[in-house]
Amino acid sequence: MILGPQTQLAHLHASKTSIVIDVSSGRDPAIVYWGADLGNVSSAVLEAMVRAGLDPTVGSSVDGGVRLGALALSSSGWSGRPGLAGHRDDGTAWAPALGVDEVLLDAAEIAVDAAAVSAGAGRLRCSMVDPDCGLRAELIVELLATGLIRVRAEVTNEAAEDWTVDELAVVLPVPLQADELLDFSGRWSHERVPQRRHLDLGNWLRESRHGRTGFDSPTMSFCGEPGFDQASGQVWGLHVGFSGNQRCWVERRPEGRQVMAGGELLLPGEVRLAQGQGYRSPWVYAVHADGLDDAAHRVHDWLRSLPGHPATPRPVTLNVWEAVYFDHDEQTLLSLAERAAAIGVERFVLDDGWFLGRRNDTAGLGDWVVDPQVWPAGLHPLVDHVRELGMQFGLWFEPEMINIDSELARAHPDWIMATGARLPVEWRHQQVLGLAIPEAFDHVHAAIGAILDEYDISYIKWDQNRDLIDAGDRQRGGRPVVHEQTLACYRLMDALRAEHPGLEIESCSSGGGRIDLEMARHAQRFWISDCIDPHERAQIMRWTEQIIPPEMMGTHLASPRNSITGRVSELSFRAGMAIWGHFGVEWNLLETTDDEMSRLSEWIAFYKDERALLCTGDLVRRDLGGALLLHGVVARDRLRALYGLIRLESTALAQSGQVLIPGLDDHASYRLRPRLVGNGPERLGEPAWFGVDHEGIVMTGQALRLHGVRAPQLLPDQILILEATRTAG
Repeated sequence: MILGPQTQLAHLHASKTSIVIDVSSGRDPAIVYWGADLGNVSSAVLEAMVRAGLDPTVGSSVDGGVRLGALALSSSGWSGRPGLAGHRDDGTAWAPALGVDEVLLDAAEIAVDAAAVSAGAGRLRCSMVDPDCGLRAELIVELLATGLIRVRAEVTNEAAEDWTVDELAVVLPVPLQADELLDFSGRWSHERVPQRRHLDLGNWLRESRHGRTGFDSPTMSFCGEPGFDQASGQVWGLHVGFSGNQRCWVERRPEGRQVMAGGELLLPGEVRLAQGQGYRSPWVYAVHADGLDDAAHRVHDWLRSLPGHPATPRPVTLNVWEAVYFDHDEQTLLSLAERAAAIGVERFVLDDGWFLGRRNDTAGLGDWVVDPQVWPAGLHPLVDHVRELGMQFGLWFEPEMINIDSELARAHPDWIMATGARLPVEWRHQQVLGLAIPEAFDHVHAAIGAILDEYDISYIKWDQNRDLIDAGDRQRGGRPVVHEQTLACYRLMDALRAEHPGLEIESCSSGGGRIDLEMARHAQRFWISDCIDPHERAQIMRWTEQIIPPEMMGTHLASPRNSITGRVSELSFRAGMAIWGHFGVEWNLLETTDDEMSRLSEWIAFYKDERALLCTGDLVRRDLGGALLLHGVVARDRLRALYGLIRLESTALAQSGQVLIPGLDDHASYRLRPRLVGNGPERLGEPAWFGVDHEGIVMTGQALRLHGVRAPQLLPDQILILEATRTAG
């Protein structure tokens, strides 16, 4: 590859991050570097970086070396997985050679004779064309103010013949020293299970064909220096921000190149472009950081900067599902609301079972009208009573689904997604309603809107309980429409919120089946798992927080015996785990004892006192060995912090040694003390530093970070809350 006088480089840098893009005219744009901030380097240094990255001349290779562009075009000599793939019906235009013909940096065009342009956070837009293939493409690279990078591409067909898009993914280079991979998998009720592997030659491909993000989603894939953890080690992370089918991969090539890539997974023939039509990929998010906590902070800070991010104190929520299931009895629910309000609950949510014909999960989905047989006066008695008690009212919907046994299915069977006359396999006795059909979209929009207009509802629990299998539009010959269905879901959420200001939407998909950064732009809360067992939630919460900040995670405590695992947990453990997010209750309070109500009331009061910190601070996570975890939130001004010391298992070590307390100001002094809410853990072995009256100990932030304090003796499935407060002087 020869660099000439027309070589153009753009350098964006902000928040300890740099990205350098080669946007030279006539070539496909290439990401030269993304990583630690390079500072205000000269154009000469940037050009030297490009030269330093060119392939050496070897006996059998592409002359001048392979150019690895952001779309990884096969026409450039790249023999790995391409980012852009497609074809015309006659088998042509399958190897486009796109070259840059226009570049915009924010609103200013980059001058043709400029060697380099440097800017802070901002957007770079590269237009590309291949006149022989009749294609035009665009690459957008954004460096956000928090140091998070996002990239997307668009391809447009300019020829008379249709062009089918098989793949449009963005590809980012990663240094070979990042040879350890961390990503996630899982299943229903056991989401976001971490898995690590050493990177060998070849392609590590992850696909979601669920029509939703999936329980087994990689969440965010990380390549990092060997042994990286929450606190240390360079990591390069990638996340596909899309709530439908998606694909991502990490590939290490024998010629010494390594990439991370991602985009939407398109089903056969799903996107066919007529002349003038285009397809835009999802945003692919990338982050470089020192350790996983640093990576999480960059994502959290960006989400917290968005206009729709919840800014009000997160209300303590009671969901009635595990209290009554489908057995909706007005007097029972009125009594439950009174008991909830008495201990400080601020939001009361009526779950599945309120609408027409819904006595179990085999019927009614799609018929979004209040069932007069169960609620002869409508929901007004319950909603009015909840509001009089000073609580918000929330309601469950599953707008994208339909039961065959429903009035809607009988009236409009052609609205059910399928590839033809044969219906897809049932999943929880339900099928998928094709929201890409305008009439179906309008019907659901109007039905839900009517409920929101009639009742004072501030919150929707938006469920989606099945994969999209054989997800075709029968009105268009059964062609696949997962892409259109996903975009329609976003539009419906946005429309309802625009029409009902202040409405909050929780994304639930059989628990944690639809959690991604695009859904986080449309929903304000996530139900992270149907399993509320605090033992299981410890890891589910820990890794969901890699992309979702605590205030957007629904973290509830349930009854003593968990309905999914059968495990029995003490109240202090259930509540102590639930405070690290948007706190709530999933428990039949009519069956609780006075003592349980009193202790639960203490935990609710504690959460209310501390939620300003819990829902705005910086995340801190440490693995302490011996099945001991440290989970904390540190105020941005470093004046206070709360930590949870969590033991999950019994080990050969009776004592856990010193616990290092990270995240504080090294040069300030802090009082570290236990907070024994609701009587604290039972049979707690207290070390000397607790003090006689639990006043704790004063140490500098540096001493707490490097020396720490002796761990108390905790039993399996116990948590101790620690508070660090900056002292004067």
